[in-house]
Order: sequence, then C-alpha cells, then structure tokens
Amino acid sequence: MASSDGPQDEAARKPDGPFASPLYRMVWFGFAMSSFGTVIQNVGAAWLMTSITQNPTWPALVQASNTLPVMMFSIVAGALADNYERRNIMLVAQLLMFAASVALVALVLAGGNTPLTLLAITFLLGCGTALNNPAWQASVGDLVPRETIPAAVALNSVTFNIARSIGPALGGFIVAAGGAVAAFAINAVSYLGIIGALLRMPRMQPPDSLPREHLGAAIATGLRYVFMSPNIEVILLRAALFGFSGIGAQALLPVVARDSLQSGPLVYGLLLGAFGVGAVIGGTFGRLLRERLSSEWFVRICMVAFAAGAGLLSIASSVVAALPALVVLGGTWLLALTYFNVAVQLSCPRWVVARALAAYQTALFGGMALGSWLWGAAAESYGVATALQISGLAMLASAAIGLVWGIPSATRSNLEPVNLWKQPQLAFDLQHRSGPIVISIEYLIDQKDIGEFLRAMTQRRRIRRRNGSIEWTLMRDLEHSELWIESFKLPNWIEYVRHNRRTTHDDAAVTAQLRALHRGENPPRVHRMVIRPTRPTLEDVPRNPAELG
Repeated sequence: MASSDGPQDEAARKPDGPFASPLYRMVWFGFAMSSFGTVIQNVGAAWLMTSITQNPTWPALVQASNTLPVMMFSIVAGALADNYERRNIMLVAQLLMFAASVALVALVLAGGNTPLTLLAITFLLGCGTALNNPAWQASVGDLVPRETIPAAVALNSVTFNIARSIGPALGGFIVAAGGAVAAFAINAVSYLGIIGALLRMPRMQPPDSLPREHLGAAIATGLRYVFMSPNIEVILLRAALFGFSGIGAQALLPVVARDSLQSGPLVYGLLLGAFGVGAVIGGTFGRLLRERLSSEWFVRICMVAFAAGAGLLSIASSVVAALPALVVLGGTWLLALTYFNVAVQLSCPRWVVARALAAYQTALFGGMALGSWLWGAAAESYGVATALQISGLAMLASAAIGLVWGIPSATRSNLEPVNLWKQPQLAFDLQHRSGPIVISIEYLIDQKDIGEFLRAMTQRRRIRRRNGSIEWTLMRDLEHSELWIESFKLPNWIEYVRHNRRTTHDDAAVTAQLRALHRGENPPRVHRMVIRPTRPTLEDVPRNPAELG
C-alpha cells in the first residue's frame, strides 16, 4: 500500500520552503495574527450564546451562521478573485470583517446581545470570510512557486491550528476575565495587521490584454470547469460529506463543556486548545502517512479515526477523558482538509484556481452548515452524546462511500499554459462580440487507428467543453471513410481566444496524440467560421470597396 502520490510530498521535502518568499512571509504573518483573533472571537461568541440561552440549538447555529455565507457566496467570490486583483478582494474582505467586529463590540456594550443579533453579526463575519478565502488561497500560487504550493497550504493550515491550540485557552481566560466583549475587541484589533500587510503588497497578477469576463459568465465558466473535471468532482463530494459529518463535534463542543463536563469557559477553551494541538501534530507528522498510503486510504483512515474520536468524546465524563478524543479529532480534521485543499489546487490551472477553490469551499462549508443545524437539532431531541455518536456513524458512512467514489491519486500534471497559440490572420475584421464562432478540424485516420482516435477524442471533447466550447460534435464522412471532422462552437470571438489561451501542457499532449494519428502530409486542416444571419447587420457592411470582392 506504499505510495508517493500525496500532493504535498515533493514540496515538503524541498529545502526552500514558502518562507523563502518575502511577500509570503509578510502576508502570512498578518493572517496568522488575524487567525488568533478569529479563534478568540469564536470562543467569545459560542460562550456568549451558551450564556444567554439554554437551548443547545442556538450555540450550534453560531457555527452554522459562520459557515453558511461561505457556502452561499464562495462561487461569486471565486469568480471575482479570478477576474480582479486578489489583493484588493482580500482588502475589502478584511475591512468588512473589521467593521463587523467593531459593530459587535458596540452592540454588546449597548446591551443588544440577543441570540438573533449575535447570529447576524456572525453571519457578516462569515460573509467576509467567504469573500477572502478564495482570493487568499489562490494567492498562494502568486506568492510562491507552484512546486511549493502544497507546503504553503499545509503551513497555512498548521498556522491556523497553532492559533487554535493556543487561542482557545487564551480566549477562555479573556472571556472569564473581561467577558465576551473583550474577546470581540481583540479580534477587531487583530485585523489591523493583515490590512496593513495588504496595503503594502504589490500587484501580483499580470494585467490581461483581454477584457474581463462578465460575472455571470465567469461563474458559469468556473462551474463548468469543475463539473467537467472528474477528479475535482470526487474531491468536492468527499469534502462535503466530511464537513457534514465532522462539524458536529465542534458545533456541540460548548454544550459538551457546559452540560457533559459541568464546566465553564476556561474548560471550553482548553478543549478547543486540545483540538488545535491535535491539528498541529497532524500537520507536523502527516507527511509520514502520506508517503505510505494511497490517496483514498489516507482520507479513509482520517475519517475512521475522526469517527472514533467523536465516539470517545460522546462518552467522556471528565476533562481528562475528553482531551485525547479532541486531539484525535483535531489531527484528522487538519489532515483531511489540507489534503482536499491541495488536491483541488493541483488539479486545475491558475486561470480558474480561485473558482475551483470556491466550489470546494462551497461544498465543504455547505456540508458544515447543514451538519451544524442537524447535529444541534439532534442534541436537542436526543441529547449531546447521542448526537455525537450519530455524527460518528455518518463519518463512517462517508468513509465507506470511498469504495464507490474513491479519491483519485494526485497526479503530477503540467497545468501551465502552453502559450503557443497565435491569433490567425483574418480576411476581415471581427469585433470581440462577433459570433457565434464555429471551428471544424479535419483528420485523416486509418482504419486500424480508429479505436485509439476515438479514445483520444473522448478526452478532447471533455477538454473542449471544460474550456468553454459548446455543441461539440465528431463526424465521419460517408463517402470518404478516412475523413473525420471535429466541430465545436464558441459564443463569440473573444471566447474563442480565451479558449485557446486556456490550453495547458496536458491538453497539448492530447492534441499531439491526435496529430500523430492523422496520416495526411500536412497538419489537420482547420476552418474558422462565424455564423451570420441572412439579414445583414452593420458589422457585415464592407468598410472599403476592396472588401466587396
């Protein structure tokens, strides 16, 4: 069962890690400080909700209100991050969260800390997270070389979980000493560091000579790419199931501290700290597992271990008994989510990476939001212990689903753009919006090569459609059996240009295979045509007599 297909292995062994980039160090430090503030804020919000209501559903809804916006808005945020300067997107998100944190402090000081108002502010903070995350995660590839992306993603996760290991205990002390409002104030201050770092960060994305995609088209393009990429689809499915099953232990933890352990905010912070310690341990030693296990076995073992941790937490009657369970939960949570994140990043090219990550976060946080509500309702109806046990069984079922939809092994694909396509010389001018554009390519294929040709064309169809083409067809001439014609359509000329610029080295390998099967002396003949109505438009009117032909 030994394997070296874990996506983080190569980068983890490189001597020059992410910190070799000064820009990455600067932004990482700002986000590290913000992570501490976020954890402290979460401790204050969860405990404040537990203090103002005895209903276990409300504390679970704090987690749901923080994750629901990520599910709702990540796709839009991903499209923005792929079409606009990511630094600016992150800056807007951080300013939004800073303003919401300041508003929460003012609200609590004014005595407006009702369950609904607390959920509303938490929802706004979640909106900031939804806007920030795709841009930040996609920016990792702008700040460090591609081969260092896995190590940078793992470092980001470990850093956040170091904050989780120290921040909760610190948050518990802060809440005990100064109340939840002190935790909220510290969170507001923590945003100042990353805001300052982003203001000093230079533009990272090169300017594009093509006009930006409209938001709706950009969203559709990203979703099409994800759903035309089987590897990414499986990762998203498994991530959603993992988030749904695994969020129960975190969402119900304040109720566990209050009811099962008969304790206060200090113990709650200690429990969260144990979860964070487990995550740090997982991030530190997880590479040993990745080197020895295939992708599916790695994820499956994480799920089974997480289910065991949830079961142990459900029967824990003391803090000493609960702490080991939370260490297991934290370690497996980090390992699985880091793997999902890296696998998505390495499965798509840079032009669509933010949208692919947004789709991943939508799936993950959608599962978490649904799970937060469901496990809270289960705790209210059947008790906290039963709810945790059911969530553990759900995690075991998620592991079993891998027997049918297994996590694909991480490949070392070359998804960098080929940049070999040159715009053809046209007989007349076309506007960017001119279209639809129809492309046909003629191949001459020997009878003995038809099977291999059709297999290559199956890949070609997926690549064409994934990159934006519509109405793809493959035709065979009835009078000349060796003649095959590939045909596809693009909405307009600018989309045809984008389609060709999106070609990666892996895509080009399929093109090379098809050309090798073509037996003509010259390359396959390409026809580029624009569909025109029978009634002339202004665009069709010749601009000079020479064009009258």
